[in-house]
Amino acid sequence: MADKKVLMVVTNHTTITDDHKTGLWLEEFAVPYNVFKEQGYDIKVTSIEGGEVPLDPNSIEDRAEWKEAEGILKNTVKLSEEDKHGYDAIFLPGGHGTMFDFPDSDVLQNVLQHFAEENNVISAVCHGPAGLVNATYADGTPVVKNKRVAAFTDDEEIEMQLDAHMPFMLESKLREKGANMERGESWSDFSVVDGKLVTGQNPQSSKSTAEKVVETLES
Repeated sequence: MADKKVLMVVTNHTTITDDHKTGLWLEEFAVPYNVFKEQGYDIKVTSIEGGEVPLDPNSIEDRAEWKEAEGILKNTVKLSEEDKHGYDAIFLPGGHGTMFDFPDSDVLQNVLQHFAEENNVISAVCHGPAGLVNATYADGTPVVKNKRVAAFTDDEEIEMQLDAHMPFMLESKLREKGANMERGESWSDFSVVDGKLVTGQNPQSSKSTAEKVVETLES
């Protein structure tokens, strides 16, 4: 069997407010990257705008096992519509930055629609499902409609005191789109699979979400 190919898409958005920096949450990228690498998968890392990817300052940890993944983020390829071809799965790591540049990226929405139409694996963790709130099939049906979905919860957002600064509340918005939202305890590992849709609740769910992607790809 040929190696599986995974497309990872990350945020380039840097700020929540003038004094609150954000970006990609490192664990949500590095841990899944390592899971996919251990499987021998061919991984392409892209971002919405290309170039260097901002990291949420609160997510930066000096971990030797994350260094390779972190290094890739110094210069990423810009996501293009060509990226909708040739991949078995797409993975959207979170970080609050995704709330600002994922939902309205026409290119990301186009790529996600193609993955949905082709019944390829679509996966996201924490705030990564922000990319799914406007994702639809070609007929306009939301990708998350009637699907079991996990994402960063409204409770967790409120606990971080960032709810007032978000363009929308992620859990609530996904419910509006018809998702059957499921959750674990706040800040606990929780991830779900519904067909080819794989989602996780928070940073703590990074590894289990990636492992479920592997299980789904290998089944």
